[in-house]
Amino acid sequence: MVSHSVWIVGTSRSGKTARLVEQFCNWVGSKKQYTESFYTKKTGRKKTSDVPEFLYLKQTEPGVLVLAANDDNRRELGDIIITSTLGKYPVRAKTPLGFFQDEVILFWPLLINSLNLKAQFPVRLRPETEQELATKLWRPQLDEEILRIAGVNESRLVRRILDLLQLAAYSGIPCENIAQILSKGFGENSTTLEPEFLASLLLDWRNWCLDRGLLTYGIITELYSQHLLSDRNYQQHLTKRYQAVLADDVDDYPSVARLLFELLLDRGAVGAFSYNPDGAVRLGLGADPNYLEGLAERCRVEILNGPPPESLSEQLTKQMVELVTEPMVMLSLPKTVYSIQTTSRAQLLRQTAEEIANAIQSQQVQPEEVAIIAPGLDAIARYTLVEILVKQNIPVESLNDQRPLISSPVIRALLTMLALVYPGLGRLVDRDAVAEMLVVLSRKQQPLENSTDAMNRVSTTDAIHRVSTNIDPVRAGLIADYCFVPHPDRPNLLPVSAFERWDRIGYAATTAYSEILQWLEQQRSQQELRLIPSPISLLDRAIQRFLWNGSNLPYEQLAALRELLETAQHYWEIDTRLRQITPAETTAQTTIIEFIQLLRRGTITANAYPVRPIGGARKAVTLATIFQYRSSRRSHQWHFWLDAGSPLWAKGGAATLFGAPFFLRDRLGEPWTAEDEKLAEEQRLQRILTDLLSRVSERVYLCHSDLAVNGQEQIGPLLPLVNACVTVISEATVN
Repeated sequence: MVSHSVWIVGTSRSGKTARLVEQFCNWVGSKKQYTESFYTKKTGRKKTSDVPEFLYLKQTEPGVLVLAANDDNRRELGDIIITSTLGKYPVRAKTPLGFFQDEVILFWPLLINSLNLKAQFPVRLRPETEQELATKLWRPQLDEEILRIAGVNESRLVRRILDLLQLAAYSGIPCENIAQILSKGFGENSTTLEPEFLASLLLDWRNWCLDRGLLTYGIITELYSQHLLSDRNYQQHLTKRYQAVLADDVDDYPSVARLLFELLLDRGAVGAFSYNPDGAVRLGLGADPNYLEGLAERCRVEILNGPPPESLSEQLTKQMVELVTEPMVMLSLPKTVYSIQTTSRAQLLRQTAEEIANAIQSQQVQPEEVAIIAPGLDAIARYTLVEILVKQNIPVESLNDQRPLISSPVIRALLTMLALVYPGLGRLVDRDAVAEMLVVLSRKQQPLENSTDAMNRVSTTDAIHRVSTNIDPVRAGLIADYCFVPHPDRPNLLPVSAFERWDRIGYAATTAYSEILQWLEQQRSQQELRLIPSPISLLDRAIQRFLWNGSNLPYEQLAALRELLETAQHYWEIDTRLRQITPAETTAQTTIIEFIQLLRRGTITANAYPVRPIGGARKAVTLATIFQYRSSRRSHQWHFWLDAGSPLWAKGGAATLFGAPFFLRDRLGEPWTAEDEKLAEEQRLQRILTDLLSRVSERVYLCHSDLAVNGQEQIGPLLPLVNACVTVISEATVN
């Protein structure tokens, strides 16, 4: 029997996604996709015209589940399908984890009955809240001896343990079997904690969460794979809703996704899957490409041969891989590969940015045709590159730039404001924080900018340069010195006249300070009368009064403010749920203190939405880590591979989760040896080179400094490529 499902195999940019969409359009438009008897069996009616069978099924119920590896790819794939079919066919585009979450919440009543859970609506925990609550629950058991054996601090250990639950869930392993998997994997290794101890912590955590209706990604995935997928009622609902499934880049999916696909295929659905043997970007982070590849046996396999014709892959991949795997081979790379070499990393950053700026200004390349890719981007590197390029009027787009919320002055100012309004928070406020708050809250209203250039300015540096305030840092410091009164319970701000030489402050600053002071007093009085529903309302009031105020806020500030409000709303939602279970556990004051401390630890980062600008693509240089760039599936004319001598290139720019190899389905529980690690790094590096070369069409610059930031010599796996470059741009060449 010929399978209607399709397994599409190809390298990066070989046309897999386009072929996937084409297959979907064929399903919708083909008049012979299904036989007459199949249609009659499915609908109980005879056909009355020659309308395609899939269109008939579409009119009676939803039809297609569309999955993509990450949220950005999901949006793009959904848009392409809707555009290709003119929006006439109902599709549901999700990521695998997003789909699991929606299904668990939708069928929560079914889980309540089967697992005897309390009848309460589930609330999802964010990773940072998950870690904080797990730390509180486990702290009595994580004593100094446990931390000594683990060799990491408390925060890192808690994250590791929680990751084990997530990895097991992704692999389709129930929480009860984690100890068995870890025992086999660790073997006689005495430097790790007892598997039974780790498993007992996770069981306690899972049961604690389920008692309170709290869901983490790991718990959601386990509930879906262990309980929903095996439930007959759910299976019937699932197969009625979806007659087809399209999944793009399944090499980045967790193992449990295959269980879902096989259930749908067993029940008569058709599938189209794309697979990249050089992908596996999320291998070590929960993906299991080898296990997903087993689906090919149930499909008609289509192989898209060869790299895209406009890429450097065919020209360079074989040579580069050979140089990396056999360093003694004497080869010279062609003139499409350039090398920028310096002694120090500071010189490298400056020279790389200047090379990009010169190329753009001489019209050799456009900003949107350039990508800077690094195994890791520290704050210094990011700031240096952005600062130099922006000064040359070259915009920079940082892919998924997740800086901690607390790094934003606006966020710090709002937290200081909270501590001045609510009682008992005086120890969280100091003179410098007050001065910064005055600067931020006294911003001048900016005129609205409607030009395309204004819409496309996205760099943080540019945003900072365009903001002006009525109270400058010097005057803010003077006011904080003479008018701020510290107090553990009621810190206070005095009128500006408390400063003897207040005439030095000036009219604009005095007026702005008086308005801030009056507003704070008003909020305090309302708080005492319980007229402020929650700290979220106070944050919103402050944003409306001082920050928004009809002005055109920079993109980064809007993203940070949105994330702050979403985080606060989530935090108090969880707090409300916990108070319902144990009313006397925390006070409102304690909750605010813990919220501010959570932010100050830097564990919450700003996820800026919308991730895509309205209108055309942003004309900016792309700045990304290897992991971010490969995940985004982008391509450019010029690549600058930063820190080419770094050993982190073998790691793929993303740390592998603790214990990840133990939960791969083709080697469950097998010990992970040094030889396995070496082989995995070699394979990962080959995939990275093949993938990146498929995404560049004109030039590759290998940017190498002899010394790293810490002064150590850089002798990473790509060093043979640097040495094999014929065209070298050195410090002497520039000077």
